[in-house]
Amino acid sequence: MSLIVIFRTMLLILLIICAVAVNLNKNLLQAVIIFMAYSLIMCVVWILLESPDLTITEAAVGAGISGTLFLMTLKKIRIEDAGENIDEKTEMIRSGEQELEDREAIGHEPERMEE
Repeated sequence: MSLIVIFRTMLLILLIICAVAVNLNKNLLQAVIIFMAYSLIMCVVWILLESPDLTITEAAVGAGISGTLFLMTLKKIRIEDAGENIDEKTEMIRSGEQELEDREAIGHEPERMEE
């Protein structure tokens, strides 16, 4: 067996592992990172298949643009899920406790749950 055949086999195994890991992973951030690694491995495969146009496309779209969009979406989802608000003045994320303190400082009564 030549070295290139061993290298191609290892890349194929890594691609399969990445594809399965993305689907089975519960943590979305880890899944996005594994997806980007899958795309970079595919770039190497396209280079070995002597297809530079697909290599550049895979690197730009697969790992670059798609990965960035996934990470930005994940950030927005986490902000909304955490119940945090962005302060208009400072453009920083305020937690629910800070918002409650701000309401009390300006004289609003805290919202109470009725039993």
